[in-house]
Amino acid sequence: MVDLLFAVTVRRDILALDEVGQSVRVDPDMLDRPWLRPLYDEPEFVVRNVWRLYGGWWDSDLAHLKPPCRDSLAIEVAALAGGAPALAARAATLADGSDLRLACQLIEWAHSAAPHDSGIAARRRALYRLRSDQETSLMAKGIFRSA
Repeated sequence: MVDLLFAVTVRRDILALDEVGQSVRVDPDMLDRPWLRPLYDEPEFVVRNVWRLYGGWWDSDLAHLKPPCRDSLAIEVAALAGGAPALAARAATLADGSDLRLACQLIEWAHSAAPHDSGIAARRRALYRLRSDQETSLMAKGIFRSA
């Protein structure tokens, strides 16, 4: 296990953390057992914790080794997209198409680029309410509801 995680962090051609976390599937029979149901935590979170334990904090994305400030990145992405409202509108479109992971990233960039925009804040709240309603684990529901 340690060798695999080390190889993953060093060689980008294998898999990155987000690819590993989103691709792990647990046998449904295991998840049907009362003591293994993902009610509080979920398999994707466990994968991230194992990665951190054995592979460290770096997720193998070269841009994440020494990343830019989150707000600077958001402002730049918003500028490229035509402004923070354009990012928020695209997030809403993606959410309607059920790509909530990508929609959430875009709404976070929009919110970080324009933190005082009440329209973007309202869209962000609505998106995370929708996201929370579709989650099964208490951890994900609680974090998304905090938005």
